[in-house]
Amino acid sequence: MNAWILTIIGTVLPVLELRWGIPYAILNNIHPVPAFFICVLLNILIIPIIFFFLDYLNHFLLKIPLWNRFFNYYLNKKVGKVVRKYKELSFFVLFLFVAIPFPGTGAYTGVLLSWFFKLNKKKSFITIALGVLVAGIIVTILTLLGRSLFSLF
Repeated sequence: MNAWILTIIGTVLPVLELRWGIPYAILNNIHPVPAFFICVLLNILIIPIIFFFLDYLNHFLLKIPLWNRFFNYYLNKKVGKVVRKYKELSFFVLFLFVAIPFPGTGAYTGVLLSWFFKLNKKKSFITIALGVLVAGIIVTILTLLGRSLFSLF
């Protein structure tokens, strides 16, 4: 299969995202610059789609009485306390969460956290997009460094 197709598929999948897409592209001889821009752009374009999906899905699930009670109790009683306490730092923490390229920290989970904590969507979009950009830079640099080091052997 074409390296570009697999790069694109991996980049838009949850968990893999650009943390997989950029290294896969570079290690399959796709130039780092277009690999970086395509993977970052795709990861940023996913953000509003995930927000829309969560809004629609939760709206549907809230019609189920058991989910409604659980969701409202958990959000209002448990999570609400934490959010009110650390509200000033929420966007900085969200940025760091998305920007540091560890498994499970990316656009998908950033949107999920933003949605779950009921953060402003426009600010969250910008914060998550900046986090994706920084993560893309880090992943690209680490991939290029790793490829250079392995070529010495």
